[in-house]
Amino acid sequence: MKKQLCLLAGLAGGAISAPALAQTVLYGNFDEYIGYIHSSSGASITGLNDGAILRSRLGVRGGEDLGGGYQVKFNLEQGFAADSGSMADSSRLFDRQAWVGIAAPAGEVRVGRQNTEIFLIGGAIDYTERTTFGSLFNTFGIPSRYDNDLSYRSPRLQGAQLTLHYALPENSTKADNGPVLQALLDWQNERWRAGYVGLSASPDQATAKVHNHIVYQNLYLNYQYGKGKLYLALGRSNNSTANANGYNAAAILSNVSSPNNYFPGTDVNAARYYNLAQVSADYRITPQLRVGALYGVLHDTSGGGASARGANAGAYYDLSKRTTLYSFVSRLSNDSKAGFRFSGSAGPSANLAGADVNGQQLTGLQIGILHRF
Repeated sequence: MKKQLCLLAGLAGGAISAPALAQTVLYGNFDEYIGYIHSSSGASITGLNDGAILRSRLGVRGGEDLGGGYQVKFNLEQGFAADSGSMADSSRLFDRQAWVGIAAPAGEVRVGRQNTEIFLIGGAIDYTERTTFGSLFNTFGIPSRYDNDLSYRSPRLQGAQLTLHYALPENSTKADNGPVLQALLDWQNERWRAGYVGLSASPDQATAKVHNHIVYQNLYLNYQYGKGKLYLALGRSNNSTANANGYNAAAILSNVSSPNNYFPGTDVNAARYYNLAQVSADYRITPQLRVGALYGVLHDTSGGGASARGANAGAYYDLSKRTTLYSFVSRLSNDSKAGFRFSGSAGPSANLAGADVNGQQLTGLQIGILHRF
């Protein structure tokens, strides 16, 4: 840990003092909140948690202008728990991002550990940016980032942009499984935003008993009206399975690339697909105060009784351009065989599990502060 912190401090010092790296900056945020969760089982829990909206993080990003419209870019980013100071992933120095790329007139190429496009378009999914207790998409689970990732991002033409990813499996001790593939087509104008984003990964062909690819498909539509915005999001995925925390508390393909973009294909839940649907809206009452609400469903298309539905209302108050106070109240109702539970940008350190989640109705409250620097 000491070696890792010294290296990060060295990078930060160079970013601040070296004239040759004038484009390099140190950045980050703190996001802490009091979270309260109550189950219809009678259980409840209160905790100081990290990351209702943005996981607390520290990063270094920058690049060099090569001339002629060409630029070298990089991003190194580490997540941490603001409530304890511990690293988000003690096995990595930069668990969130670690990539280098070249931007050119014909587009941008990046290589390394990168955020998924599904993760990056969170602001188009709902008014909470698809991160709080209330977002049903966040409750289902979002593929966030993968190792060994090669990506291409096109220029935006007539409001449209195409992004493609190919994450190599690099499994020296496994048999053959395919890469993690991603595609995004996003279109924007002054009032409208619409797009499609998808992810697909194949199982280990030597061990697979269920040969379904793990997929995540997402369509979204936004409309800016006066002082507010409407959001509609539709999704389809089979990346949900059980662990000790609940019937739907885990992902079949890891959402953060551990280990090696790999899954064996032995989980029968890969044959169970969910349709996701959510509508939300926000409105800016004053320049500082924004309020919003949403409703969504997670529908188990297999008929196995593992569906859920939920609603949320919340508010943001900007103390400054960098500091925001927020509060959300959320409700999540699991069917008898469903075990979805609340999550934030970071998984709550104080959460319910097992019989207090499976088949239960959950009520959640978040009150916190977000500061960016």
